[in-house]
Amino acid sequence: MTVEFEADAVVLDIEGTTSATGFVADVLYPYSRGRLGALLAERGDEVDVRRATDQVRELLGEPEADVARVELALTAWLDEDRKATPLKTLQGILWSEGFARGELVSHFYDDVVPVLRRWQAAGVRQYLYSSGSVVAQRAWFAHSPYGDLLPLLDGFFDTENAGPKQSADSYRAITAAITAEPGRTLFLSDRPVELDAARSAGWLTVGVQRPGEPCYRQGTGSHPEARSFDHIMVARSGL
Repeated sequence: MTVEFEADAVVLDIEGTTSATGFVADVLYPYSRGRLGALLAERGDEVDVRRATDQVRELLGEPEADVARVELALTAWLDEDRKATPLKTLQGILWSEGFARGELVSHFYDDVVPVLRRWQAAGVRQYLYSSGSVVAQRAWFAHSPYGDLLPLLDGFFDTENAGPKQSADSYRAITAAITAEPGRTLFLSDRPVELDAARSAGWLTVGVQRPGEPCYRQGTGSHPEARSFDHIMVARSGL
């Protein structure tokens, strides 16, 4: 079944939507787990690492926590798949470097890239909004099996520059940043709670339902659903 929208902007989730959650869990998480300790111990004076470390201490309520305690917390959050901003920041640093060295190559479902190219050609702006950091998002799209896909995107949002994905205020913040009308902004995600928040902010929504993904059995609630990007038609008004 095809769903059709008039929209000026599409905002994309990554895990479970453009790409397989299993790739992130089976490839990227182990990659970062084995390198977190060295990053904290050897590069703690770098601005982004120091900021993330301070955020971990704040979340723990332990301002004097040492590096070992910070690492313990981060690995526990990784095991829980907790979308903690400092964890995502540090993972993003490690993943970005891994992609740049050719040790990592991202994953995309086969239907995604051709459709993104078609939407871009039609004048639709395209953005990412992921719990993964902007650094990780950029690396993911820059080092794909299809080459550098960054030219397809107009901007990037994460839990640090927009806010939690379960909060309607985060989508309102993105609306302000991209200057697109809420009713002409389409959000694609596999998670009903995120779709609910986007709709509360006035956005259009589609639940992406891919068999085998963790959220597949939840369904999409009252949101339109699509099994493939090929089943989503987006056109700008008057085009």
